[in-house]
Amino acid sequence: QVQLVESGGGLVHSGESLRLSCETSGFTFGYYAIGWFRQAPGKEREGVSCIGSSDPNSWYEDSVKGRFSISRDNAKKTVYLQMNNLKPEDTGVYYCAADLSDQLLFTLCKSPKSPLQAKYWGQGTQVTVSS
Repeated sequence: QVQLVESGGGLVHSGESLRLSCETSGFTFGYYAIGWFRQAPGKEREGVSCIGSSDPNSWYEDSVKGRFSISRDNAKKTVYLQMNNLKPEDTGVYYCAADLSDQLLFTLCKSPKSPLQAKYWGQGTQVTVSS
């Protein structure tokens, strides 16, 4: 059974940090690209950061560059998103997604309105940043 379980979300103040984890099981983790996406209330889902099946290929949305860092631990089948200097506009539900195709996942990260769909999705974790 495939599972992607996000954790690490919570309520923080502006300038604080969180580290999100996406723990996976049920598929060959090392072959998959992993992405973090977020959806704020009333807004469409957007790509935050993606990491290829072969580190260090990664991508960041402009507003998080220099503040967020994505990494993967293939032994633990887990991807992390370190989020520093959080801002209220970072508030939303954060989801991780996985796909065998780096190209597909990176396209989805960069173009969230794309009709493409990642193969696997997690259930999300809430991040709330107060000012």
